[in-house]
Amino acid sequence: MIRLIAYYLPQFHPIAENNLWHGMGFTEWTNVGKAKPLFRGHYQPRVPTDLGYYDLRLSSTRIQQAEMAARHGIEGFCYWHYWFGNGRRLLETPFNEVLKSGDPSFPFCLAWANETWRGIWHGVSKGKTLIEQVYPGTQDYIDHFNALLPAFQDSRYIKIDGKPIFTIYVPFDIPDCKIMFDIWNDLAVKNGLKGMYFIGHTTHKEKLPTLYSLGFDAVNLLRLYDIKEANAPSLFDKVLHKSHIKYHNIFPYSKAMQYFTGEEDSQERCYPTLIPNWDHSPRSGINGYILTDSTPTLFRKHIRQTFDAIKGKPADQQVVFIKSWNEWGEGNYLEPDLKFGRAYLEVLADEVSKYNSNP
Repeated sequence: MIRLIAYYLPQFHPIAENNLWHGMGFTEWTNVGKAKPLFRGHYQPRVPTDLGYYDLRLSSTRIQQAEMAARHGIEGFCYWHYWFGNGRRLLETPFNEVLKSGDPSFPFCLAWANETWRGIWHGVSKGKTLIEQVYPGTQDYIDHFNALLPAFQDSRYIKIDGKPIFTIYVPFDIPDCKIMFDIWNDLAVKNGLKGMYFIGHTTHKEKLPTLYSLGFDAVNLLRLYDIKEANAPSLFDKVLHKSHIKYHNIFPYSKAMQYFTGEEDSQERCYPTLIPNWDHSPRSGINGYILTDSTPTLFRKHIRQTFDAIKGKPADQQVVFIKSWNEWGEGNYLEPDLKFGRAYLEVLADEVSKYNSNP
């Protein structure tokens, strides 16, 4: 059985910090709504349909999302989790409500987005730092684990080898991850768990051996930028356009998807990533990385390539991450929109059904 885990962005509710940094009432919808097409045929702005411009403080929205995901073959959500060190957290309200209320009764896990918020990726001018990620040491690792223990002990928490999985977004930034892993595994066992299952996230396939040597149990490989690393021409490289230099990060999805899978994805402990689309321009304008002209038909081909890569693995290792469920500000989502409706979800559900019928 395929195990699909979709990354989930919680930045669809106002917080005091975003009010200060970006203006009152700011959420990711602010970026999404103000986006404009940058070139002919550019699909912007993106408009949500079935779920609308939702507020994740509402339990009804969170339940609707989970029901929709479950109907279309997704095992659970991987909520982005923000712990900046010394107990500093952001955007924790939606997941805390899921944990506290017991709703939705839908599997989940956590991914630590351990990076400093600065630059275009966070919608601010180059060099400006909004909040810094720090690693104070042993006591902070203990505090971090204890803060998340109620989640790890929840019956909904997704496990591999009987252990709660925990993904780390920037694994090489942790100065002493082996110490952290030892502390967390020890605390997990002391609290009735079998230990932790650490997954390192990376966009560089050549770094897999290093991640394993650091103690990661598995790797989530995202091949989003492989087309750039292969020095493939961008959409505008062969077009005579006075501003084409500004658009060197724009590639057709049909070309980029050819690089989305590779031989590493067939290895145990390496979990590939499904990429429905990508367009970071709502946050970063012309400096954003953009894939153009994604369609449900092309996405189906990408799904099949990915599923083919994992079919020889043991059942518990047939794990695929989806990036993402609702990253609207990066044009990277499965939720229904005005142009395609539920087509991406329907394609996914169809391919999951076929895969599970013919393992």
